[in-house]
Amino acid sequence: MEEVTYKTQGTCAKAIHFTRTDDGKITGISFDGGCNGNLKAISKLCDGMTAEEISGKLRGNTCGAKSTSCADQLARAVMQQ
Repeated sequence: MEEVTYKTQGTCAKAIHFTRTDDGKITGISFDGGCNGNLKAISKLCDGMTAEEISGKLRGNTCGAKSTSCADQLARAVMQQ
């Protein structure tokens, strides 16, 4: 298992924390800052998915006029090795 902390860029959330299990699943997702209710929902919905599944669903999602979002940052975070 690997504990990961990813520093976000361009979002209200400042960091994302998660665990990458030995079988490639992403669990224990949490955000520092951001829209609390929405990010709890994203965390629950993505729990147990693979990095590829999360990235496929969330990559490219934007927030308002920003070119990224907390969901997009999660997609980027889980794809990093």
